[in-house]
Amino acid sequence: MLSFQEQCWAGAQIEEPLADAVRTALSSAIANHAPPVPEFADTESRLAYLRWQVAMSDRLKKKKPDFNTRQEFLQTVWYESKRAGLDVSLVLGLIQVESNFRKFVVSHAGARGYMQVMPFWTRVIGDGDAGKLFHMQTNLRFGCVILRHYLDRENGNLFLALGRYNGSRGKAAYPDAVLGAQRAWQF
Repeated sequence: MLSFQEQCWAGAQIEEPLADAVRTALSSAIANHAPPVPEFADTESRLAYLRWQVAMSDRLKKKKPDFNTRQEFLQTVWYESKRAGLDVSLVLGLIQVESNFRKFVVSHAGARGYMQVMPFWTRVIGDGDAGKLFHMQTNLRFGCVILRHYLDRENGNLFLALGRYNGSRGKAAYPDAVLGAQRAWQF
């Protein structure tokens, strides 16, 4: 069931030509189907993760009341964020702004899922099946890989990368909304 009830921020992100090397790297990044199981170098890192998960679970309870669903979601967000080299609070802030933590939302521009990924990305770097964007891990993986791509393309400039992600590059409303939402998810 698709939900159109609440406003989504997903803009009219445009498909841009990608160099073959970039397309290959992005395709490789989304193709690894490793399960989102966190690995830790030491006990202290694992304990820090568990403390983070408890704190975020409490904050997310109203949006995702089922404990197991909430834990799976947080574990996957943490895994995909770390895998892409992104701050987890940034990704949670982006998800809050983009979909308000709704899995099946579709924007007026056609972006789908938690991170409001445009369907053209499945053709450009995936297998072309845009329906997979409603699968939690697939959506989070695509969204994190795409945001990392835009950060790299904008030389680490988060404001421009967020604008590019949303299709509103150079305008402050979207980056300001994501950065504001990010504060609620910092640990």
